[in-house]
Amino acid sequence: MAEQNFVDYVKICCRSGKGGAGSRHFMRAKYIPKGGPDGGDGGRGGHIIVRGNRNIWTLLALKYRKHVIASAGGNGGDNNKHGADGEDVVLEVPLGTVAKDAETGEFLFEITEDGEEQVLLPGGRGGLGNSHFKTSTNQAPRYAQPGESGKEEWKILELKVLADVGLVGFPNAGKSTLLSVLTAAKPEIAPYPFTTIAPNLGIVKYRDARSFIIADIPGIIENAHLGKGLGHRFLRHIERNSTLLFMVPSDEEHIGNAYRILLNELEMYNPELLDKPRVLAITKSDLIDEELQDMLKADIPKGIPYVFISAITGKGLDELRDLLWKTITESKY
Repeated sequence: MAEQNFVDYVKICCRSGKGGAGSRHFMRAKYIPKGGPDGGDGGRGGHIIVRGNRNIWTLLALKYRKHVIASAGGNGGDNNKHGADGEDVVLEVPLGTVAKDAETGEFLFEITEDGEEQVLLPGGRGGLGNSHFKTSTNQAPRYAQPGESGKEEWKILELKVLADVGLVGFPNAGKSTLLSVLTAAKPEIAPYPFTTIAPNLGIVKYRDARSFIIADIPGIIENAHLGKGLGHRFLRHIERNSTLLFMVPSDEEHIGNAYRILLNELEMYNPELLDKPRVLAITKSDLIDEELQDMLKADIPKGIPYVFISAITGKGLDELRDLLWKTITESKY
């Protein structure tokens, strides 16, 4: 049920409001039978606006809202009265939401702060009233601008998970099990690949009432950067994690090779991901003894901090928490 409610991609048809027409009115009052032009401007059409909300974690509210329509602006009136602006439509989204044009794929903006607002589709401008067109040679202009038409375009909203630590690994590497042990999250766990098809978030309690957020990213497979195995859909969540925890099982034939394959997928998708701090956890360490563990250390790539862990027995979990906290705090300064 949680995975069904985690919606990280929506495509919606947006229609902004039409601008109101300017007025062609002339001043009429007692003793002024033929006054000058006093037509007011039309109001602008309603915008479609995206607003960040830190209390929202999914795009579920927009999943079944395929059409978003803003109202038109009011027409200008007499005595230079300005028409009312059309009512804006505000779409509240989680932090880390990216907006794109559905036809061109062009990146429009990203919402990263609570309360941040961006115009997804602007409303049409209101037309100018005839008072703007009065000249020395045309004292009674009978022309006013019509309102500018609103726009109708398809937009894409994508969510990238925001977390301090993102779990990176092949399917069935033990990511969901680790999340369930370190946090109060209850992800689905099963002995087959791709049990997790949507990110799960959890809060890890650390010492002195400190905490950090960890995200269980669905498993990556080789050639994920080419879209294999829903690769692009999964890989984009990794971009929004400040630290990456690579997880390779102890029963993997070559730990170093598995790590390099994962690293290569990230690089091929977005080279900037290699700039993020990385930690390596060798999981399922309850299956090996100390002698085999020492042998496996020779296959671990140089330069990356690592720890042998077991989510079942609790082996190495305190060391992992310490290592992650140190990495997170160092990366912020």
